[in-house]
Amino acid sequence: MLPASAFAARPLVTDDARIVDPKACQLETWLRFNRGGTERWALPGCNFTGNLEITAGGSVQRVGDDLALTDAVLQAKTVLHPVEPNDYGVALTVGVTEEPKAERRTTPGSVFAYLPVTVSLRDDHTLLHANLGVTRSRTEGTTRMTWGVAAENVVTHRLALIAETYGENRGNPWYQLGLRLWLVPQRVQLDATYGSRLGDQRDARFVSLGLRLLSPPFLP
Repeated sequence: MLPASAFAARPLVTDDARIVDPKACQLETWLRFNRGGTERWALPGCNFTGNLEITAGGSVQRVGDDLALTDAVLQAKTVLHPVEPNDYGVALTVGVTEEPKAERRTTPGSVFAYLPVTVSLRDDHTLLHANLGVTRSRTEGTTRMTWGVAAENVVTHRLALIAETYGENRGNPWYQLGLRLWLVPQRVQLDATYGSRLGDQRDARFVSLGLRLLSPPFLP
């Protein structure tokens, strides 16, 4: 499972310090193929005020013979210092997760908060991201530190390579490698990654395929 505290720009788990354009929306959807099954994710988000991006969505998986909503997330993100070319940016993200079950009961999930930091190099051709945060499990009554480090490198104006590692203050970290491809620049993006968990290469490995749609400004 992905850390509950990180729902970032696809396909990274490590978040960046940017949000969708003011008065615009985006839809991030992806399939994550695990050894134990397939996760089907959809996370629509909008920037209603100019500096507050609200995202709500979740994951559908097969439970027995049925498809069921197994993860739900609601988060808010604001920029504290905007990212500029050859400079840095800082944002703040807070949110909650729930774990709905097939029998229509809901298991309390987590509340989380973290700071995404982005550093721009080479006129935005290389972007480095770092996250540090906490997540409070309402089910277990425990608090954990979360972290992530990622890099994006632009190969052409349509293609970027990505790599990251992320995890919590206990347990082995995860990693993934992949690419992003703009079918329509700044509007339609495809992505694909391969990942696993250090020390558990066989059972934890996964492949993801995603589609990201970004709108022009249209909200009142």
